[in-house]
Amino acid sequence: MGSMSVGPLSPGTRQRLLQGQAVSLPAPSSSRSVAIFISSAISDMDTEREVLQCTAYPELRSFCQKHGLTFEVVDLRWGIPNTQATDHLTVELCLEELDRCQKTSIGPAFVALLGDQYGPCLVPQRIEEKEWEALRAQLTSRPRNLELVARHFRRDDNAIPPTYLLQPPGSVEAPGPEEATLTSVLRGGAQEAWRLGLISQEQWECYHRSVIEWEIERGLLSSAPGAQGATVFLRDVQDLSKHILDDCSLKMVDRLADGCLDTNAQSLLLGLKGRILDAQPGVLKSHRLPWSRDLVNPKNKAHARYLKELSEQFVARTTHQVLEQLRELESARQELGWLYQEICHHLWRSTESTRIFCGHQELLAQLGQRLRQDDSQPHTPLVLFGPPGIGRTSLMCKLAEQVPGLLGHKTVAILRLLGTSKMSLDARSLLRSVCFQLCLAYGLPLPPTQVLEVHARMGHFFHTLLHTVSCRNFESLVLLLDSVDDLDSICHSWRVSWLPLKCPPRVHIILSTCSGQQVLHTLQQTLKDPSAYWEVKALSGCQGQELIQLLFAAERRTLSPAQRDILWASLPECGHPGRLRLAFEEARKWVSFTVPVPLATTVEEATHQLCIRLEETHGQLLVAHVLGYIVSSRYGLSEAELKDVLSLDDEVLQAVYQDWTPPSKELLRFPPLLWVRLRRDLAHCLTRRPVDGCTLLAIANRQLSKVIRVRYLSGPEKSKRHSVLAEFFSGAWSQGTKKLITLPLVGKPLNLDRKVASQPLWFSGTVANWRKLTELPFHLLHAGHMEELKQEVLGNMDWISCRGISGGIEDLLDDFDMCASHMDSPEVGMVREALQLCRPAVELRGMENSVLYSELLARLLFFAKSHPVVIGQLCQQAQSWFRACPHPMLVPLAGFLQPPGGRLQATLTGCHKGITAVAWSLEEKLLVVGTQDGIMTVWDVEEQQVVHILTGHTAEVRCIRVFAQGTLAISASKDHTLRLWSLLSGQEKVTIVDRGSPNPTESQSGDLHIDEINKVIYSISSAKISVWNLETTKLVFCIPGEASDPWACVTLLAAQGVLLAVSKGGEVNVWNSATGKLQGNRQLSSIREETPTCAVCIQTQAKLVTGFNSGSISLVSSREDSLLEKLPEAVGFLVVSEDESVLAAGFGRSVRIFLANSQGFHRFMATDLEHEDVVESAVLGPENNVIITGSRDALIQVWSLSEQGTLLDVLEGVGAPASLLVRGGTLVVSASWKSSSLKVWDLVSPQKPRPPAPFLDRTGLTAVSHHGSYIYFPKVGDKNKVTIWDLAEGEEQDFLDTSNEVRCLEVAEQAKLLFTGLISGIVLVFPLNSRQDVLCIPPPEARKAVNCMSLSKSEDRLAIAYDNIVLVLDISPGDPCPTIEGPAYTFYTQLPETIASVAVLADYRVLYGMTDGGLFLYDCARSKVFPLEAHGSRVSCVEVSHGEQLAVSGAEDALLCLWDLQACRGMFEMIYESSYCRGVRCACFSKDDKYVFAGMKDRSIIAWSALDGTLLAVQFVHAVVNRIIPTSNGFMAPTSHGYLIRERFQYPSARASQQDPLKNFKKTVWLVKTRHRKEQLAAAEASQDTGSMATEGKESKSNKHSQVCLIL
Repeated sequence: MGSMSVGPLSPGTRQRLLQGQAVSLPAPSSSRSVAIFISSAISDMDTEREVLQCTAYPELRSFCQKHGLTFEVVDLRWGIPNTQATDHLTVELCLEELDRCQKTSIGPAFVALLGDQYGPCLVPQRIEEKEWEALRAQLTSRPRNLELVARHFRRDDNAIPPTYLLQPPGSVEAPGPEEATLTSVLRGGAQEAWRLGLISQEQWECYHRSVIEWEIERGLLSSAPGAQGATVFLRDVQDLSKHILDDCSLKMVDRLADGCLDTNAQSLLLGLKGRILDAQPGVLKSHRLPWSRDLVNPKNKAHARYLKELSEQFVARTTHQVLEQLRELESARQELGWLYQEICHHLWRSTESTRIFCGHQELLAQLGQRLRQDDSQPHTPLVLFGPPGIGRTSLMCKLAEQVPGLLGHKTVAILRLLGTSKMSLDARSLLRSVCFQLCLAYGLPLPPTQVLEVHARMGHFFHTLLHTVSCRNFESLVLLLDSVDDLDSICHSWRVSWLPLKCPPRVHIILSTCSGQQVLHTLQQTLKDPSAYWEVKALSGCQGQELIQLLFAAERRTLSPAQRDILWASLPECGHPGRLRLAFEEARKWVSFTVPVPLATTVEEATHQLCIRLEETHGQLLVAHVLGYIVSSRYGLSEAELKDVLSLDDEVLQAVYQDWTPPSKELLRFPPLLWVRLRRDLAHCLTRRPVDGCTLLAIANRQLSKVIRVRYLSGPEKSKRHSVLAEFFSGAWSQGTKKLITLPLVGKPLNLDRKVASQPLWFSGTVANWRKLTELPFHLLHAGHMEELKQEVLGNMDWISCRGISGGIEDLLDDFDMCASHMDSPEVGMVREALQLCRPAVELRGMENSVLYSELLARLLFFAKSHPVVIGQLCQQAQSWFRACPHPMLVPLAGFLQPPGGRLQATLTGCHKGITAVAWSLEEKLLVVGTQDGIMTVWDVEEQQVVHILTGHTAEVRCIRVFAQGTLAISASKDHTLRLWSLLSGQEKVTIVDRGSPNPTESQSGDLHIDEINKVIYSISSAKISVWNLETTKLVFCIPGEASDPWACVTLLAAQGVLLAVSKGGEVNVWNSATGKLQGNRQLSSIREETPTCAVCIQTQAKLVTGFNSGSISLVSSREDSLLEKLPEAVGFLVVSEDESVLAAGFGRSVRIFLANSQGFHRFMATDLEHEDVVESAVLGPENNVIITGSRDALIQVWSLSEQGTLLDVLEGVGAPASLLVRGGTLVVSASWKSSSLKVWDLVSPQKPRPPAPFLDRTGLTAVSHHGSYIYFPKVGDKNKVTIWDLAEGEEQDFLDTSNEVRCLEVAEQAKLLFTGLISGIVLVFPLNSRQDVLCIPPPEARKAVNCMSLSKSEDRLAIAYDNIVLVLDISPGDPCPTIEGPAYTFYTQLPETIASVAVLADYRVLYGMTDGGLFLYDCARSKVFPLEAHGSRVSCVEVSHGEQLAVSGAEDALLCLWDLQACRGMFEMIYESSYCRGVRCACFSKDDKYVFAGMKDRSIIAWSALDGTLLAVQFVHAVVNRIIPTSNGFMAPTSHGYLIRERFQYPSARASQQDPLKNFKKTVWLVKTRHRKEQLAAAEASQDTGSMATEGKESKSNKHSQVCLIL
């Protein structure tokens, strides 16, 4: 029995494997397959085999699929008439197949169907010389028998030792009727020779055993007692012996040629049954049938019952065996078994590859010398290249064997033969397995989940790991990657981002690739060092002959002198190993008594010659289709798949069944024997590739693949092969669906079941159909079935979900990318873009159905009606999934996430640390990113792929400059180095160490200026200016600064040839930029007692615009300075447009714009551009018509300068202060030093379908009316007005003038009133449905700003909260508008802290939270206050339930508290805390008060149970939510993105038990805790009993002040 792993390994064995040392293990079997060999007599048990085909096999296949197993039956008797079977079904062939099943199968591997036939004893195919002589000696006395045997056998002297070969049927004259049969003659001779002791028992058995006995001997009797992998089903016909001579009985037993009973065969059969019973009684399953004349008649009820029982028992026995084996494997399963399996696979293939190795010794020695030479210094990876078949793989494997002894100390060798296993098919999987092996081999921590999920991070981790290994100083690492051109991601890319361009000391990387391929050209563009490339050349003529001789010796074959002459004549001085092996494969078939035709002289001709020989033996059509299918597959085909595919190929079946009819009237299958014979002749041409538990067959060499494409896949044949493969993987003809065919001997169409495997997307809840997922899109695409591809794959939500969950977002996007260039479908492009936008949520929350469905639905619902074919269908499918989901869910009812076609182009998440520097290479369309950990990443923004990972810096990257037409970049770091990089190759060209600062604590290299003409770079810090020659890396000059007065800003005025610096004390220094000579210094005249904070250079005016800490902006030149502007706050930054005509100055929350004039600059607009938080960055658009500004609250705003500062867009950054904005053409990158991700935005609105424009609110003070039809928010640029936004039209409908800045908004939905709280303390009330008079509610004290307001649930009470005063007013129905009376109550909190949030009840109770976390319930009618337990920080929201029995409070410490308002006590504490961001922004109760919905600062919405405090659902919405409004079935919530969230909360009545709403959170960054308040009180009492002082602080906070409010 096979297994799916290498089994339990000892610690020592594991360590040796990790270090790359080959250990004596059997060939690893990663197969998860059940392969059952069916044994029966050739002409017996036909009915039983058909019943099993029809009923048992489909059931077992489904069972295996659900357990992640493949199912295959090998029945070599199926579909072949007896004469064909006798001619082709050799014992050797059967036993080979049986051995394969035993090696690979999990559970059962052998089933014998034993009836009343023993079967013929086949003549041996070959007889060795010594055995032949013994037989000949016994036949000498019978010349005619000897002549008969001699006529059928010919001596082959090419075998070692010589062998007599049975001649094929038809090559020998038919014997006369008087001659005895060859079988009986040989059997008689063998009997006599055995009696005389001339041959062994085993040799004797070759003449006296039928095929079925050989199979039972191998599959059962030679196995250990109690073996679970075999079963014998015995059909026992009672009283058959009494009727043995009846005609009907003779059909069931062995007969002689004259039709009489073969008593000898019956005797042997009886002996075989006895042996089985004695040796393995437990495997014998007997079925007794009463004898009758119509026993095999389908209408015979007893026989029908027997067949049913046989099928059921077959299924039960097999499933039991499989489950038992799975349990054993599970108990023996070891941690990271997949990794050891992968290592064993490559080491075993390496051993096989070097079993016969010849030549290349000189190259091996040179490579060893190079490794020793490079071991102690940084060096480039090495690349071995040569034409296909030149022996690169064998050379790499031999080198891997020799590595441990090459370097003179302990060495870890990691070998990967790329493309030979699933983990070596693509770069993502390769890096994963290599990194795991490295970590375990060196005892380092394994890569965390956050790294494994993002390919770019995996590349970073790999590079970092290599440097970590290098620093260990006691072990070397050699990583050998063979055939990098077989790596999927390289074949379709022109960059190799994961490959380090420099290996650190003691780390070596050796690659091999084909010459003449794109991959080699890619590597040559990446690794520029010519000495890194080593050509693998052909062997010498003598070495070629030596290789041929070694191959013949290994096969125990030789050639006659004449044949050897023909062979060498065909290979004049040939040293090409691939050609030599092809020649050997042909020549080893030569027998000594034939004169072969000359061989082809080239590899291509030899490959064609091979195909011709195969066609002559097996038929042109079968060979063409089999090879065509294998080459057309994406990754290869398993044997079971190939047999299924051939069973769907009508052309093949018509060719097979042209001389006989199929054995069944119900089903039609391709005869397995025909494939097994062809596979045997193809053995050296095929490679076995373990992929996801399947063993896939693929073509072993490129030349043969190329020839197959030319011969068999030209014209329409290619699409035909792909069409049949697409039909198979789609499952079109599975599960009983019949397919019409017309067979030559039938003449009419037959509708027959092909019994092929079903192809659901999921075999079970956890087992995905990986083969369908990877193969079907590929075949639909290449078959040209675009509509089916669009409807069933790319536009199918089930497919997208299954592909994403089983393979990840990267595999899903790869499928869309593969199809994109062949399809003209805007809808598919929009789906792909939507998936790309889902990436951050998937990486944050994990790929899970609820995440994927809600993300896509919330992005695509905008277009469901306008694009019904694909997007509309996807949305309907997603909604259906939500309806059927058994778990609590938040279901999007409208689009509210960034849709495809918007400004956001990509979210790039490859970095590990915060981003500190960004630069564009526009010419090359690259983005260079520097981080806090010193790692630099180069992105191809169009492909959204990492191009290079630049390692070298050991500390934060401070500055990056790109020059030389975008091909070079220079970076400065806190590690005191400057590094010059080639952006084309990723190669580090120059390293400059910039040490010796007068102040060692001063950060180095704050800025860089490049003089491309003179090839010098100016490295500037506050302590010194260093000027370096880029070519020689030598210091040109250095200008030290004054420690007492360091420089605040320095610039290069290129036109004047001077360096200009302004110090913190206001001193201006001017130096010659070429020599560093001081030309003058002076004190600023326009500014006094202010410190410079920022500056920007205006080269056209030869001035330095400098900003100061008191708000001044000065224009400083080498001779004078002048005041430009005095701002009200410190200048935070200055930016200038590319043409230096527009200047922007950031201060506080504002940005002021200036235009250039002859004197310098003048103010452009009367108003400034305002944010709600401190502005940290800005960048001007390509035509100076827009400016993009970023603020500390993570918002990015796009303003039109051509429209006098009109706000065009509000964009959500990366959830951290927008500290970096960098433009490249029309693209803008936003990043933050607090975030490891960055976003790419397009300033030009793409010509794609766009949803209604989002509302542009930045304040978070939104209110909603008319059930979400209208949004109200302070007008951008004028907070004295309130914008009325029509959500359906996506435009401003009107505005309301409030004459004062708006502080808060509330809507009375039923009364149709808008309440606006103003900074003046006034509350204006606007009727929403008319333009009647506005009601004014004056403040209790002059100029007190309104902090917050609240309406009771019945809208009959209004609470207005100021710093420490609350007014409660009555709202009464009126005509035409409700009337507002009061205030009914006014109270004063008498606390120093201010009110942060408020809620009012209909009975005049008021709940309010304070900025320090205090929370109180005040009963106005009774003038009594009830202090509730305080929060630990500002209470951001309080909300009352609709029944006014409960309340919820939320604070910035992420704590939600649920309160019983009748008892004035807490019920539950609900803590939801993320390391990403903390705090509650808003909350509300559902309409039925069963649930609490809360908007969190980490841009998620959560749903809690108000009944038991259970967290029910979490949804990441990418935007901050400041208000949640309950609806009848869920809620609405306006977001900072400008969209209105509309969601249904779905809570199934029978919720799944033990449902974990956070099961999809793959990173342990959340803390979710619910504590019952009684438990907390009990814990507090226990703590007090022990005299603990730890609670004193909390008590004092909870009970602070007397809490007596003053009634006004």
